[in-house]
Amino acid sequence: MDRREGRSIAVRQFHDGALRILRPHYLDDSGQVCYVIINPGGAYLGGDKYLIEVDVAPGADLLLTTQSATKIYRTPNNRAEQSMHVRLGAGARLELLPDPLIAYREASYGQVTTVEMDPTASLVMAEVVTPGWSPDGRLFRYDEVRMRNEIFLGGHLRVLDNLLIRPGVGSPVDSMCFMGEHTHLGSLLVVDARVDAALVKELRSLLAPIDPQGQLGITLLEGPGLALRALSHATEHLNKILATAVDLLRERWAGQGPLNLRKY
Repeated sequence: MDRREGRSIAVRQFHDGALRILRPHYLDDSGQVCYVIINPGGAYLGGDKYLIEVDVAPGADLLLTTQSATKIYRTPNNRAEQSMHVRLGAGARLELLPDPLIAYREASYGQVTTVEMDPTASLVMAEVVTPGWSPDGRLFRYDEVRMRNEIFLGGHLRVLDNLLIRPGVGSPVDSMCFMGEHTHLGSLLVVDARVDAALVKELRSLLAPIDPQGQLGITLLEGPGLALRALSHATEHLNKILATAVDLLRERWAGQGPLNLRKY
């Protein structure tokens, strides 16, 4: 990914196997390019292994999303895995905003995202994890969802974000020591030199009316950056929390309006 004549463009792209990339498009006049990853197979299955590599050149600006939810079906023998390697040059910007991850009954999934970024680059990445459902409304119990984010600045590991959800038999997600009575989890990870305690305080005030029960926490990272976690009973609620936070950062740092991916 490079920036030429005021617009970010892909100088090289390649896809093979079950993942595909839709043609680029521009959501506004900022020059930021948006790419959409799709899975023609419809879901991840046991033994599937996916590799995504993204290289954003100095000054380039990329929004990367998915066409629809990432679905993990039963993985009876081997778990499904996804590895993503991201490189961000000086002044580069990446917004990684996929649709929710849905893990169905007896699903096991591992995801590792490694980001190597210049200290002047900007990274915003969101994730929502939700259990699959059945026609009678009962939630399925997936076996495991493991998500690990490793952020390197200037060659040094500065942020390590490790999430493991393992409901299992006899250890449901509604355990008091895990997610309480909640079933959905949202995460937002921001690594940017402009993050400070004042921004974290502003986000807490902005998001409090959306989350009246207080099932949300924001932590200031030494990256510098911030990590947000939110619990809910519904994907829509988490999407609203994450979108509100992302829109604030987009307006504050890039002068862009609220994000509208126009998928639905």
